This record gives sequence, structure tokens and C-alpha cells, in this order.
Amino acid sequence: MSNFSAWQIAKADGISKMSGLERFISVQAYYSLIGRELEREILPAAKDLGLGTMIWSPLAGGFLSGKYTRDNQSEGRRKDFDFPPVNLEQGYEIIDTLKDIAQAHDASVAQIALAWLRYKDGVTTTIIGATTEEQLKSNIASTEIDLTPEEVDKLDQVSALKPEYPHWMFPYERGEDMISRFSK
Repeated sequence: MSNFSAWQIAKADGISKMSGLERFISVQAYYSLIGRELEREILPAAKDLGLGTMIWSPLAGGFLSGKYTRDNQSEGRRKDFDFPPVNLEQGYEIIDTLKDIAQAHDASVAQIALAWLRYKDGVTTTIIGATTEEQLKSNIASTEIDLTPEEVDKLDQVSALKPEYPHWMFPYERGEDMISRFSK
């Protein structure tokens, strides 16, 4: 199934089980460093139901390819087709972090963005796209990049989602300092 919400995934699975029908085995969904919403509900649902995940647009429609910067925003596919939507302010912070890590690995920004997905719990496979044979080979080469835990953590921090209700309520219920936690 593709582009379902978590409740739809769970409902489809429940109906299949109750009706003795073949169950879905995989969720095809958007996930990238600039689009981590999948972590809120869909990845936990997929893991709970034993479903694999096939990630589409891991470079956010080319935004994480390395060619988009604060100074160069109007090149390529996204010029005419700005999809999937991205938060540009956060996106450029992510790209800056990707550039630093890419330099340390003698790799491209795109390769590091793709490599990061291999470290994410619940990701089964990634659907990569390319316009040229060179891009395809470069994207495949990302599977050979080993990120350090510190590098994964840097990428996780710069791309972190702001908690939504009820998730921002949980630290409060545990007595954690809410003001400093959400004033960042």
C-alpha cells in the first residue's frame, strides 16, 4: 500500500486478518531527512504489524541532491515541480550538515542523505531514482558509506521533527522541564 495513514494501514490489516484475506506486506511511503513525518505514526504502525517499508523520494525530489543551496534555489526539477514540500529554513541547515559529513567521507551530499536511511529503524528498502547513469551509480555507491553514530546523531538532530500532541505532553507528564525543551 502507498500513501496511507497509520489508521488506514491498521484497518486494512485488521480487515484482511478477520476476513482471511492476504495481508499487505509492505508500506510504500515518503521519508527523507527533510521529511521525517513517517516517524510519528506510520513507521511505528508498520513495525507493529510486521510490515516492510519501501521509501520513495529519499532525496526529497532532488532537494537533498546537493545542487540546491541558499544561493542556488532555482535549478533543476524543483524549479517547476516543488514536490514534496520542504521547510526551506530547516532544509538548508540539513544540507549544511550533509556537506560537512560528505566532505569527511569524500562523498556527495546525496550519498550521505541516502546512507542515513540505512540507519533508520523500520526502513526496509529505498526506491532511488536517477536522471543519468552517473547519478544511479552514485546513489548505489551510498550503500558503501558507513556513518559514525555521531554523524547519524548530527543528522537526526538537525532534521528532528517538533513534537505534536500528544507527544509533547509525555515529557510534561514525566515532570521534565517543558520550557527549555520547547523553546529551542
